[in-house]
Amino acid sequence: MDRLIERFIKYVKVDTQSDHESLTFPSTEKQKDLSRILVGELKGLGLDAFLDDYGYVYTKINKNVEGAPAIGFVAHVDTSPDAPGKHVNPRIIKKYDGSSIQLNDKLSMDPLKYPSLARVIGDDIIVTDGETLLGADDKCGVAEIMEIAEYFVANPKEKHGDIYICFTPDEEIGNGTNHFNYDYFKADFAYTADGSEVGGIEYENFNAASATLSFIGKSIHPGSAKNKMINALHLAMEFHALLPVFKNPAFTEKYEGFNHLTGMKGEVEHASSHYIIRNHDLAKFTEQKNEFQVIKDFMNNKYGYEVVKLDIKDTYYNMYEIIKNHMHIINLAEQAIKNVGVTPFFEAIRGGTDGARLTYEGLLCPNLGTGGYHFHGRMEFASIQQMQNAVKIFVEIIKLAARK
Repeated sequence: MDRLIERFIKYVKVDTQSDHESLTFPSTEKQKDLSRILVGELKGLGLDAFLDDYGYVYTKINKNVEGAPAIGFVAHVDTSPDAPGKHVNPRIIKKYDGSSIQLNDKLSMDPLKYPSLARVIGDDIIVTDGETLLGADDKCGVAEIMEIAEYFVANPKEKHGDIYICFTPDEEIGNGTNHFNYDYFKADFAYTADGSEVGGIEYENFNAASATLSFIGKSIHPGSAKNKMINALHLAMEFHALLPVFKNPAFTEKYEGFNHLTGMKGEVEHASSHYIIRNHDLAKFTEQKNEFQVIKDFMNNKYGYEVVKLDIKDTYYNMYEIIKNHMHIINLAEQAIKNVGVTPFFEAIRGGTDGARLTYEGLLCPNLGTGGYHFHGRMEFASIQQMQNAVKIFVEIIKLAARK
């Protein structure tokens, strides 16, 4: 089996889900299980790799030519908490023929419902058994970056500048750069390997915020509750019903923003809900956040006391506003993609990456495709040929930059 795929299958079998509810960093200790494996493999290549106290893996391949830019590559080890992530059981389908894929007795992928399957007809693809997510987000990127490291160690005559590598924790819950070590990672610019179809270059992403709401009800015995009880769960549902219906992500695409309810829990006296707020346009993003404030004020006035408490926090911003002034790093990736025989394309991310926050913190960091699809769910899959091409592209970026 191809070494790249051996790595990938090994990595996805390590449970590394992050946790929205955790107060620790990283949010789950099990993420370090994979991080320690990566450090061991990097050291096995002769590199000076280390795992820091926050769960980040770092290494550097020293330059062998003067004048070349220092380039970084970043991927995250955690997987989404949105679907089961333990006991991942990947399966390879050779030369996928475009037909429906039966994952298990109850679950299948129909190409009519999942048109992205048409992009991998003829490829060898890796799917789940329908019981868990796969972990292609972002273990495709992790495995591919490990291949970069192995390639340049094995080919010391290939000219390159300094190559920095970092594997981050907690990207899926928006905290992947909270403790990023800029003192060590001195790349001139970097790329996150965290996209989908290979050939994709992404340098636009959502502006993002999270909204946490607390609802305070009044509990009265239901037998004598008339005109007295205020059910906090009903308050949570009322708040949700007052949000714009068509800003539900199920009704949005492309540059359309959304408000996504990710969790709700509670009882009569107290309930809580959590939303993520997304929009590429900063003005519309601000308007969406203001809608939450307006609804909160309306409900508090309606009930005559503070039935709703709201905490909104910005998470990251659209990297386009910065990268548009530094398009040389986009042009470099575009040329590298062409050089390996893949057609480049540009797509706005309907989400975010560590690269968004890194860019705003001073490290330019657009996103590149890795060959994974249907992230965060049981239908997740990866194309082996696209993963192989991703490695070629990343290597070509480094070599091309050294020749300029």
